[in-house]
Amino acid sequence: MSNTVLADSAWGITLLSWVTVFLLGTSSADSGVVQSPRHIIKEKGGRSVLTCIPISGHSNVVWYQQTLGKELKFLIQHYEKVERDKGFLPSRFSVQQFDDYHSEMNMSALELEDSAMYFCASSL
Repeated sequence: MSNTVLADSAWGITLLSWVTVFLLGTSSADSGVVQSPRHIIKEKGGRSVLTCIPISGHSNVVWYQQTLGKELKFLIQHYEKVERDKGFLPSRFSVQQFDDYHSEMNMSALELEDSAMYFCASSL
């Protein structure tokens, strides 16, 4: 039995080390998409702006929303500053893409159902 406990302990340390490396590997120093701010807390009825800076050379930006326990929802896509496709984007939200291809999502009259994680992605 002591071998089983040792194996489990060794596995736990290995797993912990892997998770730590993985988290360090996702730092903002990476040359991937940059999204800001990381966290927002707003009152109902408030406004907020999310910014997405795509990977250098990418002109396609897509926004997604994921509420707790739900699947990812497509919101909107811009390619070279032109809206290409629109999914579930509340009328209280607007998205703009600028000359340098960064994108901003303006959210106004915030509601409780807007509480979610918002993601942006970029591609060529």
